[in-house]
Amino acid sequence: MPKPSAVEVEAGGRAVRVSSPERVIYEATDRTPAVTKLMVAEYFARVEDGLMRALRDRPTALERWPSGVRPDIKLATGRPGEKADAFYQKRVPKGAPDYLESVEVAFPSGRKAAEICPTEIAVPVWCAQMGTLTFHPWPVRRTDVDHPDELRIDLDPQPGTSFRDAARVAGVARELLDELGLVGFPKTSGNRGVHIYVRIRPEWDFVDVRHAAIGFGRALERRDDGVTTKWWKEERGERVFVDFNQNSRDRTIASAYSLRPIPGAPVSTPLTWDELAETTDPTAFTLFTVPDRLADGDPWAAIDDVANSLEPLLRLYEESGEGEMPYPPDYPKMPGEPPRVQPSKKVEANWTDDGRRRES
Repeated sequence: MPKPSAVEVEAGGRAVRVSSPERVIYEATDRTPAVTKLMVAEYFARVEDGLMRALRDRPTALERWPSGVRPDIKLATGRPGEKADAFYQKRVPKGAPDYLESVEVAFPSGRKAAEICPTEIAVPVWCAQMGTLTFHPWPVRRTDVDHPDELRIDLDPQPGTSFRDAARVAGVARELLDELGLVGFPKTSGNRGVHIYVRIRPEWDFVDVRHAAIGFGRALERRDDGVTTKWWKEERGERVFVDFNQNSRDRTIASAYSLRPIPGAPVSTPLTWDELAETTDPTAFTLFTVPDRLADGDPWAAIDDVANSLEPLLRLYEESGEGEMPYPPDYPKMPGEPPRVQPSKKVEANWTDDGRRRES
């Protein structure tokens, strides 16, 4: 009997068409069977509660792997003229269904675009039809796209460190948040890192939230010598990097309950603090195991009930007295930013005290 060319997946009362349902997206490993396109769509439908808690009303970029996850398929880096079979989609794809809603966002370059804004589970399931594995929501709601309601602490293990190092640092971060009267929600990145989300009142802009992340990172760095906020890789050493620039405009992190393009179909998985302290293998949280976890309750069920103040973290930034940090390389030069040049390549005589390159 020939394989079906398309099937329908029930998603929140809608029937979403999935073509080529038997296409293999993740090849089998010694721990997990192969994952098909249909299984990805069904997974998103099964984790509706947690996934929509992460995506609802947020402008969202899509990480699309329509040909599947294999060693020979690379994710596009954004270089002009580059060709790749996996890529980020920031604008609403062509052929979007009429129930898909969007919102206009402005990028650091000043350009604007309409991005997907999920309002119901049928939208992520349709995105699976388009080869989406990972959702990258902005930390804003569509009612106010310039004022984040979320600060994201990205703990990124550097070479020579591991997930367990990031989890240990997350425990120190929790202690600091508790002292500041703030509530954080941890999750695995789906790979080696740990993310901590701090919901805030949408009263501050992106620059403020980024400064708050820098202030928190510096305080964590002073408290634990296994932590670094150094932007340049050559200065980080074997420590856990607090990636403050993930709070810059148009910088996003894989959402809770997103799949990651790594063999075995791992999931960026919300955990309780106790679970995080006990977890040794974050890749055990997969498309196959996470739906049953969520059926027993989402560890992030209370996140929408929290709205912290950013003031304690902004005070940390000011009290550090260290000022601004470099922005990502695609940003225009920002006020107060230090020279955007790798320290080992910097020639002091070529720079003024205020961070400007001297005229030759």
